[in-house]
Amino acid sequence: MRKLIVISMISLDGVMQAPGGPQEDTSGGFEFGGWVAPFGDEESGKAMLEKMKPTDLLLGRKTFDIWEPYWPAHTAYWPGINEVTKYVLSTTRTQSDWQNTVFLQNVDDIRALKNTGDADIKIWGSSELVQLLLQHDLVDELSLIIHPVILGKGKKIFGDDAFPRTFTLTSSITTTTGVIFADYQRAGDIVTGTAGPD
Repeated sequence: MRKLIVISMISLDGVMQAPGGPQEDTSGGFEFGGWVAPFGDEESGKAMLEKMKPTDLLLGRKTFDIWEPYWPAHTAYWPGINEVTKYVLSTTRTQSDWQNTVFLQNVDDIRALKNTGDADIKIWGSSELVQLLLQHDLVDELSLIIHPVILGKGKKIFGDDAFPRTFTLTSSITTTTGVIFADYQRAGDIVTGTAGPD
């Protein structure tokens, strides 16, 4: 079975909208596009290159609309992006000129995709898709890139409908600018108890 790995650059308050540039996604009046730029360093650059190694991708339609005109012309920054299969969850689109693009219509299509082999599938951006996957307990790993900034309003990674689940921290690094790369693997059910002395 294929693993679904969510990779997300987030703020301390969970905002994931438009990390890359001012015009990336201004929907909802978002004013802080490009908020990750001040936190780049050599260590984070190396970590990002590792996460961008070629593998199939699963994207929401809005993220795909942003990527479709950009990445085919910038393959020097992301080698292999054209060659990997890009699965896109959409109810409004069925085709694209970007090579190796496949459109999916619903959660059942994603479940079927998970059963097609054993190669990992990575999800970048796509806040609504990520929330949908978390709601249906389909996320196998969370790879969070946590930046030391609070943004307030903006699209967030976690909604109120996520399936209750524990995760195990499998690796982490902290960069010179305070960015935390933290990888979590899905573990088990929520266990409750009483904290502190009896």
